[in-house]
Amino acid sequence: MAQIIFDAVSKRFNDVPVIENLSLHIRDQEFMVFVGPSGCGKSTALRMIAGLEEISAGTLSIGDRVVNDVHPKDRDVAMVFQSYALYPHMSVRDNIAFGLKIRKLPPAEIDALVNDAASMLGLTEFLDRKPRALSGGQRQRVALGRAIVRKPKVFLFDEPLSNLDAELRVVMRAEIARLQRRLKITTVYVTHDQVEAMTMGDRIAVLAPLKRHPAGNLMQVGTPLELYDRPQNLFVARFIGTPSMNVVPMEVDASGTQLRHQDLVLPVPASFRAGIGNYHGRTVSVGFRPEHVGHAEEHQWTSVAPIRGAVEIVETLGHEAMIHFRLGEHMLIGKIRGHGLTLPRPGETVELVIKADGLHLFDPQSEKRLPEA
Repeated sequence: MAQIIFDAVSKRFNDVPVIENLSLHIRDQEFMVFVGPSGCGKSTALRMIAGLEEISAGTLSIGDRVVNDVHPKDRDVAMVFQSYALYPHMSVRDNIAFGLKIRKLPPAEIDALVNDAASMLGLTEFLDRKPRALSGGQRQRVALGRAIVRKPKVFLFDEPLSNLDAELRVVMRAEIARLQRRLKITTVYVTHDQVEAMTMGDRIAVLAPLKRHPAGNLMQVGTPLELYDRPQNLFVARFIGTPSMNVVPMEVDASGTQLRHQDLVLPVPASFRAGIGNYHGRTVSVGFRPEHVGHAEEHQWTSVAPIRGAVEIVETLGHEAMIHFRLGEHMLIGKIRGHGLTLPRPGETVELVIKADGLHLFDPQSEKRLPEA
């Protein structure tokens, strides 16, 4: 068993708190992604698992053992960094084998492990080359190979694809996910890229900087679709999804059935009717995804509400177009089909519809999702 358990873990650098009250259970063989903006503590949490940062409070367990005071080399973890951290004077073979030689494994066993890893990663023909003769993607594969041959209990990845171009990142994230499923090793992966997080993780832990949420960094843990379909607070709602969720403050009418903002009127979704009683006559934060704003003729939504605004930017992506338009002081985004429709121009007024049963409602003070039936 290689489960990882954070139990009320905190980390401070001198008197500056970075992580506060982090409690999280990472399951055996799970691919867990830590995602969040700069300063949210995701890399610090990863380094605490590796033993590269001391824990200020709480306990951290790997398997059935508390590892707060266990030396990094005794934790049976392998880490892949953002920089490849390869020895430039060594061949690919020697780079992959370096850790095994330090552990004084028999040469025949080292050769077998290196050859297996090279075959798995498509590096067999490059084993005698130096890192400078490899592309960025090949160098990252060497770093992966060095981790794989150790057969650790836990893989740790600290933004390993940040130095690669966009096309290669897509290829490498698929390779890493495929390798993890094949090797069945508990994996913790750190990234600031929520697309990476959504496409790779079994579950995702969304972290926020303490300066925004002093009570604790952990905002929500769940599968990619759980975070996308039911964000539990405004931070997750805005961070998960590209483009970000539209959020507009709207007043709940006296009957608790409608939401109003200037010329925009939306019905309160049935799932929120029971929990909105305390908000009659008050303002709530209403979120809706850009893909839930479009032309009426494009969709067969059962419940829609009209929305109109002044177009400021049109981003044409081929298969679709992003329409940035203004509703009062709020800039919103909708998605429409890129072909077969006349695209609006900046300065024009666009008339679209919102998928009314796709709304997300949040308390504007606590920023938490309103209760649903």
